[in-house]
Amino acid sequence: MQTILSIKPLIAVLVSLAAVPLIMKSGNRPNLREFWSILAGVIKFSIVMSMVPAIFAGNTIEYTLVSFYQGIDIKFRVDALGMLFATVSSFLWIVTSFYSIGYMRANKEHAQTRYYACFAISLSSAIAVAFSANLITLFVFYEILSLATVPLVGHKETPEAQEGARKYFLYLLSLSKTFLLSGIIIVYMIAGTTDFTSHGLLSNAPGSTLLFVTFFLFLFGFAKCGIMPVHNWLPSAMVAPTPVSALLHAVAVVKVGVFSVLRVVFHIYGIDLMSRLNIGITAAYVASFTIIVASIIALTKDNLKARLAYSTVSQLSYIILGAVLLTPSSMTGGIIHIANHAFSKITLFFCAGSIYSSAHKTEISQLTNIGKKMPWTMAAFFIASLSMIGVPPVAGFVSKWYIAIGSIEAKELPILLFLLASTILNAAYFLPITYKAFFVKDEAASQLQHDPGHGHHEDIKENPMIVVPLVLTAIISVIIGIYPNYFLSLAQEVIR
Repeated sequence: MQTILSIKPLIAVLVSLAAVPLIMKSGNRPNLREFWSILAGVIKFSIVMSMVPAIFAGNTIEYTLVSFYQGIDIKFRVDALGMLFATVSSFLWIVTSFYSIGYMRANKEHAQTRYYACFAISLSSAIAVAFSANLITLFVFYEILSLATVPLVGHKETPEAQEGARKYFLYLLSLSKTFLLSGIIIVYMIAGTTDFTSHGLLSNAPGSTLLFVTFFLFLFGFAKCGIMPVHNWLPSAMVAPTPVSALLHAVAVVKVGVFSVLRVVFHIYGIDLMSRLNIGITAAYVASFTIIVASIIALTKDNLKARLAYSTVSQLSYIILGAVLLTPSSMTGGIIHIANHAFSKITLFFCAGSIYSSAHKTEISQLTNIGKKMPWTMAAFFIASLSMIGVPPVAGFVSKWYIAIGSIEAKELPILLFLLASTILNAAYFLPITYKAFFVKDEAASQLQHDPGHGHHEDIKENPMIVVPLVLTAIISVIIGIYPNYFLSLAQEVIR
């Protein structure tokens, strides 16, 4: 194993930033503006993938941008965990760019140039977080991501959108400036650095109440991970356009949250210290509480995006649960759920956007028989929902299987029961949507032929520019469920 010095991580971060001025200058030429977005996405993904062979060979790639003081620098380091997150986010940016073109144009959304520019900055920040070599670098780009996504959440500029953006901003900023920054300072005072190390920076530190409390400063300070009770910003952010919701809930924002928590678990605290202080099992019960309560709340929501939002709160905690159970199987399951959840959840949000764009419907109660008019959308929704439930052969099954095995390895029967209960709840809030779309007869249709606002779907047509990306992500959810080797290999490299 060796450390390779290369500027590639920095270039991967800067590519989408370089596209921002080009996007802004091309505001009155939509085709050119969107070309820059897609080109930047393809280049970014290519650079990320060019580093994969070195990571699979057991090496790390490093680049120091600037050193301020001993132990405080802006530095990038590519390892297996960062590569997994960067692969998912850089690929899904390309898919979301194509989807955005169809969605934003079909709905004649305003301020599209600002939208694409903020999108590019967000993805640049997400890749920077993925490749951060220490807590200082991670914190800087975590904050930039928060700032870049505020205009996206408030995009519609309605009072409701502005309130959602304000809540989003205040939640994330206040928690990162208090809990998170405090945690980083404590780690620096103890270790003299905040660098991520393979078996944990603090792994040999003597156990103390301070270190126990500090872990929870990180867990709640990284509020993007959506753990209860600091999850409330996430449903409020649903006022954003659907491609933004997809970005927030599947790719950049929430995944940065859980990814950052995993960095703290594996590369700051380390498995030994987590075990010695009983931090892992305490955090596992906090995550289990979030999984169950968020699933119950999701059951009560008739608004489709609201139900998906609470589903996200629940599913993110699977990632944390797997990591903090600290067994080889559970950690593998938690890590690969970053990818498996991303592809499945982005499909679900794409489907919600397709329904809104073609049928102007937002409530589940309005979706009676819509599957006949939108078969591709609702079939993709069904596949992605099977992944969220954990049905083979779709991706989510692999994650849940590993986490369930891990809970048995950890001899934590209550955690296993929580997992089984959550699977039943997942089925309870997802399957009725597909059943309603395909199998419930629209008895009122004949009486409502002149009232398109309710259950009648006579004039609905799917938009190919929207449907192709969501079908693609649904197919990938199945492929990585059958052939999970790429993400499994990276996960096993992390815990090796």
